[in-house]
Amino acid sequence: MKTLRKMIFKDVITTVAFVTLAFLALFFFFDLLDEMRYVGRYEQYGVPQAMLVVLLEVPNHLYELLPITVLIGTIYVMARLAQSSEFTIMRTSGLGPWLALRTLVTIGAGFVVLTFLIGDYIAPLSERAASATQAKFQGGTVTSGATGAWLKERKDGRTLAINVRNIRDDELLGVRIFEFDADGRMLRQIHAEKAEVKDNDLWKLSQVRRSEFSYPEPTQARLQRYTEAEYDFATNLTSNMVAAAVHKPDRMPTIELFRFIQHLQSNDQSAQKYEIEFWRKLFYPLSCLVMVVLALPFAYLHFRSGGLAGYVFGGVMAGISFFLLNNVFGYAGNLNNWQPMLTAAAPGVIYSLLSLGAFTWLVLRR
Repeated sequence: MKTLRKMIFKDVITTVAFVTLAFLALFFFFDLLDEMRYVGRYEQYGVPQAMLVVLLEVPNHLYELLPITVLIGTIYVMARLAQSSEFTIMRTSGLGPWLALRTLVTIGAGFVVLTFLIGDYIAPLSERAASATQAKFQGGTVTSGATGAWLKERKDGRTLAINVRNIRDDELLGVRIFEFDADGRMLRQIHAEKAEVKDNDLWKLSQVRRSEFSYPEPTQARLQRYTEAEYDFATNLTSNMVAAAVHKPDRMPTIELFRFIQHLQSNDQSAQKYEIEFWRKLFYPLSCLVMVVLALPFAYLHFRSGGLAGYVFGGVMAGISFFLLNNVFGYAGNLNNWQPMLTAAAPGVIYSLLSLGAFTWLVLRR
């Protein structure tokens, strides 16, 4: 039995790796075509730089594709074993339905760990490296829309509204800070060309224009203006929080996403989008388990000549439908203010019920 499990492990891992490489090569080709429009537009941005940027985006595609490629690869292996009657021989050798399920779940657990590591550690780092490479060779910045990213912070009864227009490498560009008292009166305005985030809750602002407001009487306001080369601004906002507001939440590590949600909630800001993404990042790797269970019934089907390709195509459609359903639930949950955990878990639950239903009908009852 140990030999059979090793053979299944080897076949599934090899096939999934092959399918994943094929998909990644396809995405690499299309991304490179899209990136080539910038080649020659900038003096230092050539084909090698474009290929480097596209290569750094591969981990993000790998994270998104793994559940789909796990499904396609496992379906192909199970269907091929059934078509060649090898799985029938395995069944007569003692490989029962529950042992086969346990074998595939073990493989799926390995893919779950791999997906989590890629999505939580490798993909965010590579995404930031790709953005930094583009900014370096194109002479531009990573930006968040026309007005940049807005953050809010409450501190000692005061309210801070912070705007960061662009982010490049570890520098914040176009920083604007507005400070209000408990009555909503303006206390301070700070405009800085750039800022460097320090580890000790400090932003070191450069090329600063600062306006200080004071109110000697309720109906009077006094304004003083300052121009400074550098200014230290104390805040609890870290560089990761700013990056969270600038970048997409699905590109953040889980722990940083959790901290950013806590920051938003403590400042009475809506965190619905980030909460949904947080639970999606927790549940998404588990979809690899769902996919291997969904692929198991294919080993118990009877194939005619040429029928294997049709079932593999069905697996591709099932994987794509899961990806689309996952995105649809995310957008619908954000628009309709659904409970974040249920919104993120719904696609996996639906496909889990489908896979267990197919397993019960095709494997246990037939």
